[in-house]
Amino acid sequence: MKASATRRALLGAGALLPLAAPALAFPDQPIRVVVPWNAGGLADVLMRAVAPAMAGPLGQPVVIENRAGANGAVGTQVVARAAPDGHTLIMANAETHAINPLVYPRLAYDAVADFTPVTVFARGPFVLITRPGLGVETLDAFLALARARAGGLSYASWGIGSTSHLAMERLMRQTRIEMLHVPFTGAAPASTALLAGQVDVMFLNAGPAEAIARDGRAKILGLGANERIPLLPHVPTMAELGTPVEAANWFGLLGPARMAAAVAQRLAAAVGEALRQPGVLEVFRVQAAVPVSSSPEEMRAFIAADRERWAAVVRELNIRLE
Repeated sequence: MKASATRRALLGAGALLPLAAPALAFPDQPIRVVVPWNAGGLADVLMRAVAPAMAGPLGQPVVIENRAGANGAVGTQVVARAAPDGHTLIMANAETHAINPLVYPRLAYDAVADFTPVTVFARGPFVLITRPGLGVETLDAFLALARARAGGLSYASWGIGSTSHLAMERLMRQTRIEMLHVPFTGAAPASTALLAGQVDVMFLNAGPAEAIARDGRAKILGLGANERIPLLPHVPTMAELGTPVEAANWFGLLGPARMAAAVAQRLAAAVGEALRQPGVLEVFRVQAAVPVSSSPEEMRAFIAADRERWAAVVRELNIRLE
């Protein structure tokens, strides 16, 4: 989905959300946001930019707690069991609320019934990036090499069933290539392995990829979005290159089930206000993240549609995790 279309679908940076919610006792203590990923990853960086900008509208500090593990399931489960008073939130993404329900038969939370949507606030496109010394300069050259060495190349991801894993599986099926999957525990260790030459290629968030490719060692071959992005204006989309594979993630906030609608709306309004702050927008620009926003009900529909979008590839791969 194009950035402009994403903004229309998700209401565009909180434009239709009220800037002032009805008078509430909430919040009466600091708000905890559980980021179910390692510190330093894109989810963590974006949330640490948004959190302090939310604090002003809410009148309370917003603190971050990293609880990584199981494609985000560990930290997400913590929030599912929290009190539904709005003071404990999960920073969710496609893994936690669209893909995990498809790949974990005994997931410790119900991605629908156990949560109250607040807002989607960012979308992060991936790029296809190769290791130093692989010797390819274009997507066509890479695909030719992969076909010539069937099964001989390897690709990294930040976990089995992650967006990085499933996006690469889509690419392989579309282009009829085979590669060895090497999963890691996060994007940071996966990209470190790529730079060290331990794996050949991966889909990586565009912002971090631009940083590690800046010196010319790693090579970015294409962007998994529908249109080019300001951070990488000279990188063509996969569709421009004749291989239209969408590779991206989204980020948003949810609270536990039975959280009051007025609380969810006030939190969504605070996020919308945060997304208008120049400092937050600069972090998003550097990280190649597109700011978006939604009402709680729009987020619910968006997650349902995203889950359906990933279901076909999960069924085809028959991914089941314990």
